[in-house]
Amino acid sequence: MDTRSRARSCFARWQVNLLPYEEVFMSSQSIKRVSVIGLGYIGLPTAALFASRQVQVIGVDINQHAVDTINQGRIHIVEPELDKVVKEAVDGGYLRATTQPEPADAYLIAVPTPFRENHEPDLSYIEAAAKAIAPQLARGNIVILESTSPVGATEQMVQWLAEARPDLRFPAKDSGDGEIDVHVAYCPERVLPGQVVRELVENDRIIGGLTQESSNRACQVYRIFVRGKLLVTDARTAEMSKLTENAFRDVNIAFANELSLICDKLDINVWELIDLANHHPRVSILRPGAGVGGHCIAVDPWFIVSKTPQQARLVQTARTVNDSKPHWVVEEIQGASALARLQGKKEEDVKIALLGLAFKPDIDDLRESPALHIATEIAAKHRGQFLVVEPNVEALPAALSGARLVSLEEAIAQADVVAVLVAHTPFQGLRGVLRDSQIVVDAVGVVDSKAIAISAGFEEAQNEAAATTARAA
Repeated sequence: MDTRSRARSCFARWQVNLLPYEEVFMSSQSIKRVSVIGLGYIGLPTAALFASRQVQVIGVDINQHAVDTINQGRIHIVEPELDKVVKEAVDGGYLRATTQPEPADAYLIAVPTPFRENHEPDLSYIEAAAKAIAPQLARGNIVILESTSPVGATEQMVQWLAEARPDLRFPAKDSGDGEIDVHVAYCPERVLPGQVVRELVENDRIIGGLTQESSNRACQVYRIFVRGKLLVTDARTAEMSKLTENAFRDVNIAFANELSLICDKLDINVWELIDLANHHPRVSILRPGAGVGGHCIAVDPWFIVSKTPQQARLVQTARTVNDSKPHWVVEEIQGASALARLQGKKEEDVKIALLGLAFKPDIDDLRESPALHIATEIAAKHRGQFLVVEPNVEALPAALSGARLVSLEEAIAQADVVAVLVAHTPFQGLRGVLRDSQIVVDAVGVVDSKAIAISAGFEEAQNEAAATTARAA
């Protein structure tokens, strides 16, 4: 069987349609080997998709467990369809993971970019990745940064590469193509957890080269598996584009979350209100939740604020609103616990069940999760039993060592207070199994549109809980 025939037959069970092999073959003949640095929620699917097109892929990660798991044809994260693509890529000999970079034609960096305590961006992972691949770089290579980054991060990465490899010529901002040995571009992902495999293929991609030729080379790389449009711009605009997309979403979520606080104060059902308002043809209010989490929306707006604090006032306010929402939910749960005590229970006898820890429904990702922040705070304050239901993880994080991971059925059977923090699919229709005596705090509106209004005595219980906390302090 020739190469083209193998490409048509390989991974035939995978459901996402790719570009015709002939089109890919003609546009990317120079890309024989790709190295993906960082095999997490974006890096591993990206590596697997390159491998699905019969490109030799070397995945690099410092996590030995992740490396070993991938080399066994399995995955260490939860993402629909990914397990099939990875298994076939590994079994076919096109994907291999290691802890050390190896020579390649294209290097894609997909490592974390968290922020420090002062909300300043932490680029140490990008720096480490750049210095790790530098010894392997050769003339004709391209380095692509995928990690969501503050404006100017790609230029900073080039400085690290140039310092490590003074024998090679790298592009600089507005330098033109000239004599360049290694091309550099910034190309952010734009995917939804739970649909990463499909969206990496079908979504449009922004290609931000430091030079026009760098953009052209990056387009060749992504055209191997991307069916969406490749939108070419400069690196700085590409960096800001990703930040803008997530800041826009954060601001809209903040409006919904603030609306939930206003409605609580005015004794209005926020779910009914939003449903009514959204009947206006030009209004589309999002649903409030327990806060905002994940590695993008909860982080990226701070990259804008850190660069332009005087100009990004709305962006910063939205972050403040969304960051404060988990604390409000904690107060609601404490009020519910106090209400249970008013019914005759001692604090140590009150059982609280928290439903959901992930930062969004039906995934296992706990990064920056408001539900996890809420659980950690409740664990530190509640003296009674503490149950957690998270169907997508096998063990609780160390911060919740005093809690028990239980099934939904066990939690409902035992808990006095049930707090719904994440709208996981198994939690839908929860109203039908709750006991009448249970006190429910529904932060995401899955029980029903009325469920968050607990009882007439709730405000009194909240006041008692606040007074108890003040006395303890």
